[in-house]
Amino acid sequence: MAFLTGQTKGGKDWTPTFIEAIDPEKCIGCGRCYKACSRNVLGPLDLEDEESESLRMVMTVVDDAGCIGCVACGVTCAKKAFSFKPKTW
Repeated sequence: MAFLTGQTKGGKDWTPTFIEAIDPEKCIGCGRCYKACSRNVLGPLDLEDEESESLRMVMTVVDDAGCIGCVACGVTCAKKAFSFKPKTW
């Protein structure tokens, strides 16, 4: 299976890994990933918390086509709520 690859400025091969999903059970809605993403791929989503019967904010993917595979969102996530995968050809 072939993956989309590119090169770094130094000429090394690089395989970007694109956002696949955000686990709403792990996400605490801190917004760090939202601030780290320069492509407006992420956005807030209000979920009903069944335990407390109140709303809680989590992040969601609003434009996955805008993802460039930099994984900045995942690096900033303290709860490791993101999953990524390379794009196959």
